[in-house]
Parts: sequence; C-alpha cells; structure tokens
Amino acid sequence: MSKKTPGLTKRNDIWHVNKVIKGKRLYESTGTSDLEEAERYLAQRITELRGQLIYGERKSYTFIEAATKYLKDVEKKSLDRDAVTLKAAVPIIGHLQLEHIHMGTLEPFITARKKAGLKNGTINRDLAIISRVLILASRLWRDEFGNSWLVEPPLIQLLKSDNRKPYPLTEQEEERLIKELPEHLREMVIFALHTGLRESELTRLKWSEEKRELSVFVLSGDRTKNGEDRIVPLNSTAKAIIDAQRGKHTEYVFTFKGEPVQRINGHAWRKARERAGLAQCRVHDLRHTFGRRLRAANVSFENRQDLLGHKSGRITDHYCKAEVAGLREAVEKLSRVNLA
Repeated sequence: MSKKTPGLTKRNDIWHVNKVIKGKRLYESTGTSDLEEAERYLAQRITELRGQLIYGERKSYTFIEAATKYLKDVEKKSLDRDAVTLKAAVPIIGHLQLEHIHMGTLEPFITARKKAGLKNGTINRDLAIISRVLILASRLWRDEFGNSWLVEPPLIQLLKSDNRKPYPLTEQEEERLIKELPEHLREMVIFALHTGLRESELTRLKWSEEKRELSVFVLSGDRTKNGEDRIVPLNSTAKAIIDAQRGKHTEYVFTFKGEPVQRINGHAWRKARERAGLAQCRVHDLRHTFGRRLRAANVSFENRQDLLGHKSGRITDHYCKAEVAGLREAVEKLSRVNLA
C-alpha cells in the first residue's frame, strides 16, 4: 500500500489539507473522502500557490465563491431579492471561473429563466446582479497578494424590453384570483390591495414597524424605494388581516409554516393567476389597482401620493394625528365586506 501524501489529514470522513508552502499555510477541505482524488487536489493547489508566491500568478475564483462573498459583504435593501437571483444562477454557472462568464455561458441561465415564465424585465434585473458581482470582483475585491479576483468584467447585454402596461384588476377579476390563492398568499394579496405596498415592503413587514395606537405601520427610509419614511394606514379590511396574523411569528407579520414569506411571485402565485385566467397580472399590478381605486373613490391627489409612498415631503417624523386620521379615512373607502 502506497504511503499517504504528507499534508493530508482525514476528519469526518473528508480529507483536509494542512501544509506549509514557502511560509504560506494551506489549510482547507478537499471536499472528498477518496485519497487519490484528495492527493490530486493537493498537488493542484500546491502548483497554484507556488505560482502565486513565486511568479505572482492570479488565482482563479468560481462564480459561487464570488456570489458567496457578495451576499456576505454587500449591504442593501434588496439583498434578499439578489439572493434569489444568485440561488437560481449557481446551479448553472456556479462552477465556472469568473473569467469564463460571458453572454455565451450565460445563455443557459437566460433560457432557464424564460422557461420559468419570467419576463425580460425580470431577467434583466438578474443579469444586472450578476454583472454587479463581476464588476466588484474586478474593481474592488483583492486576494492576499493584492490581485483582483477578475482582470476585467465582461460586457453583459440586457434583453429587449417587453414591459407591459399596468393591469389594474376589476373587482370580478380580484375575486377570481383570491379564490385560487393559498391562504397565506390570499391574505398578503388582499393586504396589498388595501395598502399599496410593494412586494419587498410587504414580505419584510415587521411587528416592530406597527404603531398600533394609530392603526398604522411606519416603514423607515431604508425600507422604501425612494429612501423616505412611509406611513401605511390600515383600513378595516387591512386591520382585520393584521389582527389575524398576531402571535404567528415574533418578528415578521406574514409567514408560511413558521418562516417569513420571501416573495409573492412564486410558483403558487403564477399557477393561481393561470387558473383565474389572469396570466397577465403581475404582483406590482396590485399596487396599480390600489392607486386606481383611490382615484375612483375621489381621494385627493396629495393623499394618493402619500398613500402610495411617493416622494412628497409632507409626511413628517411626528405624524400628526389629524393627518393620519385623514389618510385612514381616505383608504377606508376601499374597504369592503366579504372581500375574501
């Protein structure tokens, strides 16, 4: 039997590297329980490290390594949404080295997203996130030798826009859709129709944002699209939904099986749309429906702006009770009996 290569130790049935090469310790998992495969891995890593130490060669990073660093290091409001994109991309391009990612190697990812029913606008957002990861790898991230993770980011071309016009729901269409939705999504959709919340504002709604004595939620600027605080008054329908959620989760308002709902626009939503004959309806159309119904109810332009969370400068930190009452009265016009 051949002797085991020095620098390899086995822990929990997996071979690990523990070796010093020219004063640099290499300590990492080989990811395999097979000795021959682990020895090949070690030989390759020794070659790579010597090349970096002696000749200044650049280390190659895979996309999954870059995606992991992005989610760990980047701070932004929509990071949860970015994580959804990267989770979908990793099975297709995660194994690729960063320098091998370009429009050609991204084609399978684009095809898979189209087959999943996503429109070009959504796919373009996915491509923008991937592009951002590659730009950071090129311009910001450095290895221990001062080399960038990527020499130059590729040009990623966005798809031709297929943006559709807003599709506000009629009351009859709303009833058809509501009947097809599972219970947890049904409550969220009705709540969106009565508050005008964006999807990310809705899925991340927290009990700490509730001002129960005023019957409102207050979203801080780091949670809103325009960076301004937003007040969300509850009419009787929205308040009933909120009261039904109490006690289900200590932090988040809307949950499913004990966990916060990550997104509305998932498989269950898309199937419900199809069954209701509303394949053209998007989650954002719930917000369009809210806005149109406010206008039909003769709610003033200024109040509509405030209720939709548009940048106006009228909502202040102290939230005058009279102003809040006025907004609640305006949104109450949308409340109906037997909505569900």
